[in-house]
Amino acid sequence: MHWLIEPFTADFFLRALVGGAFVAIICGVVGTWVIIRGMAFLGEAIGHGMLPGVALATVAGAPAIAGGAVSAVVMSAMISLLQRRGRLSYDTSIGLLFVSMLSLGVIIVSHSRSFATDATAMLFGDILAMDDGDLLGLLLAATATISIAVILHRNFVAAAFDTRIAQTLGLRPQVAQLALVGLVTLAVVSSYQAVGSLLVVGLLLAPAVAASPWTRSIPARMTVAVAFGIVAVALGLLCSWYAGTAAGASIAMAAITLAALSGISGHLYAGRSTRAIKIPEPEPAPDFVPLTGK
Repeated sequence: MHWLIEPFTADFFLRALVGGAFVAIICGVVGTWVIIRGMAFLGEAIGHGMLPGVALATVAGAPAIAGGAVSAVVMSAMISLLQRRGRLSYDTSIGLLFVSMLSLGVIIVSHSRSFATDATAMLFGDILAMDDGDLLGLLLAATATISIAVILHRNFVAAAFDTRIAQTLGLRPQVAQLALVGLVTLAVVSSYQAVGSLLVVGLLLAPAVAASPWTRSIPARMTVAVAFGIVAVALGLLCSWYAGTAAGASIAMAAITLAALSGISGHLYAGRSTRAIKIPEPEPAPDFVPLTGK
């Protein structure tokens, strides 16, 4: 039995578990809106848009997370600016900025010979290296995410289903859109060390997808998504411990596996419920008895 509790006796494992739980809270709340609004491509683009900032910060000797955060914020602002002022569609604007920021990051990286380790951590994460400062930052990010989601819940709902009604009610859908882009940016940046920019989309989407078959309201879906995310973090870390796999990739794969199992289970449950509800057949009409006049 000792081997079962062995991982939980290591301080770095417990810090990774707590930090991953904070990331699951952030991604569960934000990922629910990402699924509803169809913004998965935005999360992927912002994740790759962090690369120039990380590269510049690394070359300058500054914290990589600080450079990545600045770069992600700049990209989010440029996406919003192009959408409001330009003639390009939303996905086209994201695609162009995605390629340009990624290309700029690769150009900067190509001029630095000491970037290999940092690039690996940036792309795939290093959750096992979390310290107390990282946990505090994630706690603040989770608190900010929940607060914004609660305060702007009505705005998000109205903007998601009918922007004209939202404007009529004075809920300012433009502000809701900007705030939602900001939440996606916060989720990507805060998840940087846990699963990296390449894998963050999996943790952002999979728990929310897994929660979909079992919930009927947005707050419930967020809560269940957070629970799925925390389970995925725990399973991924345990897999990494016993199988010697990469922690970030294991967490992302666990989240996607849970989403697949949840979808299959939800489909089977819905099928059984449908079969269990039997519609009674109508009684046959009585036979026609002709009048004989007797």
